Amino acid sequence: MLEFSSLAKTWILDIDGTIVKHNGYKIDGYDTLLPGVKEFFEKIANEDKVVLLTARKGEYLESLKTFLKANNIRYDYLLCDMPVGERVLVNDTKPSGLKTAFAVNKNRDGRLDLEYKICMEI
Repeated sequence: MLEFSSLAKTWILDIDGTIVKHNGYKIDGYDTLLPGVKEFFEKIANEDKVVLLTARKGEYLESLKTFLKANNIRYDYLLCDMPVGERVLVNDTKPSGLKTAFAVNKNRDGRLDLEYKICMEI
């Protein structure tokens, strides 16, 4: 289980295979939310920021936005045309010792079940 401070967070999530069925919009002609996604997004604090990433081309952006809105998936930033390779997050450690970067790899199209708890600030 991950332990986070009570400070506001930035959540950075890939879209395909993480929150929706991978390539469902191509294979099925529509997107499908994966299990646990709605519950995960409901737990994100209002003061947190959400950044969604996808390798989808810009031509699919409007239909993706419509789908996310219809399913109450909030985001502050939506980036498309991302490379299909690794996503690398680099951040500094706070002087208090607070770790400011975490990375989680989940199984493609599996349940979004990230267990974490909010602890006191360091």
